[in-house]
Amino acid sequence: MSSTELPGTRAVAAAVSPTVSAVRVAEGEKLRSVELPGLTLTVRSRPARAAGLAPALYVHGLGGSSQNWSALMPLLADVVDGEAVDLPGFGDSPPPDDGNYSITGHARAVIRLLDAGRRGPVHLFGNSLGGAVATRVAAVRPDLVRTLTLVSPALPEIRVQRPAVPTGLLALPGVAPLFSRLTRGWTAEQRTRGVMALCYGDPARISEEAFRHAVAEMERRLELPYFWDAMARSARGIVNAYTLGGQHGLWRQAERVLAPTLLVYGGRDQLVSYRMARRASAAFRDARLLTLPDAGHVAMMEYPEAVAQAFRELLDERGGS
Repeated sequence: MSSTELPGTRAVAAAVSPTVSAVRVAEGEKLRSVELPGLTLTVRSRPARAAGLAPALYVHGLGGSSQNWSALMPLLADVVDGEAVDLPGFGDSPPPDDGNYSITGHARAVIRLLDAGRRGPVHLFGNSLGGAVATRVAAVRPDLVRTLTLVSPALPEIRVQRPAVPTGLLALPGVAPLFSRLTRGWTAEQRTRGVMALCYGDPARISEEAFRHAVAEMERRLELPYFWDAMARSARGIVNAYTLGGQHGLWRQAERVLAPTLLVYGGRDQLVSYRMARRASAAFRDARLLTLPDAGHVAMMEYPEAVAQAFRELLDERGGS
């Protein structure tokens, strides 16, 4: 493994995408590139406020990046030493050499990152797709996870909500390139407004500055030649995980998680049903639940203070570590 510090921003390697824009890095954050065999991951971090704090790792959702945790990370910098990873093919991480975007493939990337950096056990956070990934990591490698915090985790639902159907359709062969062609005339601002209307309980809560940054990030993603492929293959990975039964099913793996678990669900979530909170609370053996009636799919971005407070309470229950 090699790890290279980056001076605030960097472009994806020229061999992958020679004209891509730089990734935004908020004040106080740093990016570094971690090279593993067949895999390169970008990791976002900010200095912990004290030495010796327990490590934390944040895992984003489908179409997101480590930037999705930039609102929450500083609120917990006094209690954990936090890092956020860009999953393969997302954010500033290039595609994996093996093209594996399954839940297991993403989980394997997280495990390899933790093993290589010897940072485990960590306080593991996951949102949406990242919640499914984090659940699998906690189930198969309990030695790597101190606590598990899941924000609207993408765990299998029998009755999928209607706004989530396009994500499922994206998994079908040929749909992603077709959608790309059909929406070629859409501006980055139009796309961003659509994503925010889908993911936020109240898009009006988004500041003008945050919206500008989101539009810039959308413009950057659309420059990536592998953007739609990563989206489609990861969406397919979610669908496949939903249909997988037996010991490898996500609900069965949730039952195997030993780590104390914080579940966060939004009452206005259009992608993961609010009603799944009850099933998740019963599945995870050591669970506590935070429900936010006005939140959508990304509570850590919409109500970071509430999520931070709930995590602090989880830490207090465990004696502060």
